[in-house]
Amino acid sequence: MSEKEDLAKQKAEAAAKAKAAALARKKAKEEAAEKPEGEMDIAKQKAEAAAKAKAAALAKKQAKEETAEKPEGEMDIAKQKAEAAAKAKAAALAKKQAKEETAEKPEGEMDIAKQKAEAAAKAKAAALAKKQAKEETAEKPEGEMDIAKQKAAAAAKAKAAALARKQAKAEAAEKPEGEMDIAKQKAAAAAKAKAAALARKQAKAEAAEKPEGEMDAAKQKAAAAALARKQAKAEAAEKPEDEMDAAKQKAAAAAKAKAAAAAKAKAAAAAKNRTAVQESEEVDTPSEISPNQSKLDQIVSAIESHVGQGALLENYINRLSKDVPTLVANPDTYFSIAKFLRYDEQLDFSYLSELHGTDFESHMEIYVHLHSFKMNQSVALKVKLDRDTPVIPSLVPLWSGANWPECEAYDLLGINFNEHPDLKRILLGEDWKGYPLRKDYEPYDVEV
Repeated sequence: MSEKEDLAKQKAEAAAKAKAAALARKKAKEEAAEKPEGEMDIAKQKAEAAAKAKAAALAKKQAKEETAEKPEGEMDIAKQKAEAAAKAKAAALAKKQAKEETAEKPEGEMDIAKQKAEAAAKAKAAALAKKQAKEETAEKPEGEMDIAKQKAAAAAKAKAAALARKQAKAEAAEKPEGEMDIAKQKAAAAAKAKAAALARKQAKAEAAEKPEGEMDAAKQKAAAAALARKQAKAEAAEKPEDEMDAAKQKAAAAAKAKAAAAAKAKAAAAAKNRTAVQESEEVDTPSEISPNQSKLDQIVSAIESHVGQGALLENYINRLSKDVPTLVANPDTYFSIAKFLRYDEQLDFSYLSELHGTDFESHMEIYVHLHSFKMNQSVALKVKLDRDTPVIPSLVPLWSGANWPECEAYDLLGINFNEHPDLKRILLGEDWKGYPLRKDYEPYDVEV
């Protein structure tokens, strides 16, 4: 078909449409003038419905004729043009109808009529979009269906958002201040619900068409996040300055309350820790007299009377070790005190349960734990040694059980025990360099 024939057809169709529209309007006016007010609304509705049906039938017929005559290459372009023209015509007709109805109807019925018209327009637009999407997906190959769907979804979202904003602005301009807040809330809720439904529908359609391997959860999350951000921006742009300040103040107040709660929790935890420390200190340093204090006094008195007044440097009850009476001996009187504890008939500390050495960096120390079965009492004997030349008499002549513990202290700390029967290294070799339990120990061979 030539270009001249196409132009002639289009002109003829446009003239026919204009003539049909004028005839419908004229007929509607005549019927409205003849009929009483009670029947005018029903007549108007019937005339409008007939006009819409006629226009839709004419558009369908025209589309079928064009698709039948044109080749496949030009069908897509012709469809798009026809759909765009139909949408524009439907929108113009709806606007005109709404204006006429609002001009004729009283104020009480205007809101109901507007709502009905808007609902009808939305339903018509949605049905048209669905029909168009189905036709395009049926005609296009699989490779182009995903792109077409994405474009259609994006266009539908943009159209819905624009329509919602336009509707909200129109309602806000017409309604008084008292009703504006309620209308805004309703419009926002409707927009959110519509966007959510559209997103769910699109996700279901994509999931149904794509295989399991291609379903990407990250894409869905990104799309949802982008939609939420876009909606928030739109709401922020549409809200007046007073509401934006109130929202900001609420967010700031919530952040402050959260920070205050966190600070209170930290302060409470710190106070609890301090209380626990104070309680532990009180437990460690009780004011009550130890039941072993009398035995300690007895032992100290016996040592001072038999060994000498300066034999002990210090004596105390060790609260951290089951209230054991502790004696700190002078290095010169260490062996004499140990001998007295071992052989005194009243004391008789015949059992040596423990002997070990410790490096305190400032000095070395030997700790000996003794037990008397006659007294049913334990006692600790300590002696402090020079760190550079730690030498002390051996207790093996008094308790044979001191043999190996003294060899261990010699092996790991370098403490020498005079008159030990066989002082030697028992854990490390004789050629080992240094003493591993000393605080300043450095390995001779780093690789070992």
